[in-house]
Amino acid sequence: MAALMTLLPAGAQADSSTLAGSLPLKPSVELLSQAPAAANQQGNQVVVNGQPLALPWRLRAGRLGLADFGLLQDFGFELLDSASPSTQPVRWFSDTGAAPIVLNSWLEGGYRFLDITDLAQRYGWQIQPSGASLRISVPVVQIQGIRRSRQDWGDRIVVDLSGPATWGVRESEGEFTVILDALGANPANVSAIATQPGNLLTALQVTPTANNTQIRGTIDRTARPRVSTLTGPPRLVIDVRRDDLAPRNITWAPGLRWQQQYLTVSGRAFPVYWLEVDPRQAGLSLRPIWTDPVTATGTAPLITTAQRWQAAAAINAGFFNRNNQYPLGAIRRDGQWISGPILGRGAIAWDTAGNVLIDRLALNQTIATDRGQQFPLQTFNSGYVGAGIGLYTPSWGPTYTSILDNEVLVTVVNDQVVSQQPTGASGSTTIAIPANGYLLAVRANPTALTALVPGVRLSRQDQTLPADFGNYPQIVAGGPLLVKNRTIVLNAAAEGFSESFATQAAVRSAIGVTDRGTLLLVTLHFSPGGRGATLPEMAQIMQQLGSVHALNLDGGSSSSLYLGGQLLNRIPRTAARVHNGIGIFLQP
Repeated sequence: MAALMTLLPAGAQADSSTLAGSLPLKPSVELLSQAPAAANQQGNQVVVNGQPLALPWRLRAGRLGLADFGLLQDFGFELLDSASPSTQPVRWFSDTGAAPIVLNSWLEGGYRFLDITDLAQRYGWQIQPSGASLRISVPVVQIQGIRRSRQDWGDRIVVDLSGPATWGVRESEGEFTVILDALGANPANVSAIATQPGNLLTALQVTPTANNTQIRGTIDRTARPRVSTLTGPPRLVIDVRRDDLAPRNITWAPGLRWQQQYLTVSGRAFPVYWLEVDPRQAGLSLRPIWTDPVTATGTAPLITTAQRWQAAAAINAGFFNRNNQYPLGAIRRDGQWISGPILGRGAIAWDTAGNVLIDRLALNQTIATDRGQQFPLQTFNSGYVGAGIGLYTPSWGPTYTSILDNEVLVTVVNDQVVSQQPTGASGSTTIAIPANGYLLAVRANPTALTALVPGVRLSRQDQTLPADFGNYPQIVAGGPLLVKNRTIVLNAAAEGFSESFATQAAVRSAIGVTDRGTLLLVTLHFSPGGRGATLPEMAQIMQQLGSVHALNLDGGSSSSLYLGGQLLNRIPRTAARVHNGIGIFLQP
């Protein structure tokens, strides 16, 4: 085991954190190893009182940073509104009227790290790196009582403590567990706080362990816990309520702001989470992302995809076939089509100068033979298939597997047909896609088969409609189009969506552009105790947020908004796997 070392004391560097509050700073505690204070170390695991957490940490020049989502989720700090990306006010066991603790921050590897050096000294945390892990020992305080009360909005649990204690929340649909670094809970007293019929909190269990206490609640599926802290004396407060959203307005990075609040439309309040992004900000860029950079197929949780691409933030985007995991809409990255548009559905396009286009998109593609014959292409690298010709390039992946029965696969190398291969049942044939060519999947088109014989040379032409889309290197499709020139232009049927899709109320994602040129990446969830939004309501929400143009994205369980290691809008376990998204990339 490494020896211990002292982190730099408060004020030792210009970037030292500012600590406000009533408690005096303790003398610098013994931390880390006796290596030089300037040594840099990093890892992705933090062990708190023996409990391992997947949490990035960085040690730079004697200053220790933790990813901000960890302080929020695993230590119990409340992130307050912030106008500066370089500082983050937080509150922890302090009165709402007291001056907050202000922590310095920096961006690295898609995370925002908060400098906890002085905070650790203040509260007597013992810290020691061990390879890629960081061990933190926090004082374990005593639980002096647990109380429960019924409120107009739901249920409240109050845990009285002998001092401030770190805590984290783990959620799944219909239940939560608060892991509290405190001891002394008496299971025999749980019956005194038993729940009653009609409560949002339907069951409560308190389980002491050797190092902490776990408070597990079973709750109505329309409710969630909102956990906070108070001082004088120290208390942990667990509010179980349907209107659980805590408003936030945090400047997370230059050109990137995280906001969330309730917005009302049709007389109903909806919890709305969004990122406002300035695409002209130096060091910030947006790119389409999808499950696997090697292939256009497959699905994964948005968190996994964003971290694979090392995106700092992301929103789910286009549609896909849940059975075969193939894309159903346009994806273009850095001028290269990954998947083509379908059904003239709405899409968003942008460039590095901050220009944005939102409109309905079509791609007219044809192939012509050297013998004067011409054939339209039905789709490009797409899971949307029917009679006609589908084109599959290396962007689809190294191989293609037949999607429909009795396809004939035409291999083209260096613009020349080299073979035709009949297939049987769907999924029965897999062949390589040539690196210097492409495949044509001919479906129920005998005329094309007669023309596309080995030796014939081919040329391809394509044109985007509107033509302006061809000028943009980045494109992602969704649909339907919601707002154009500040006017709601919703027409789901015109974009090939079913009547049931057009009329349902659901959890939703959308993207819009404001008259300031900023982009809004928006997710919306169920109103408290009620339903999700209809497409017209989502269009009105986008108008309220200031969208001049706006596009609906895939929604329901796919709706996911990611920022710096966390999903902002939902419990991760409730998020479905998705095919693609829009990623935000930051240079430090």
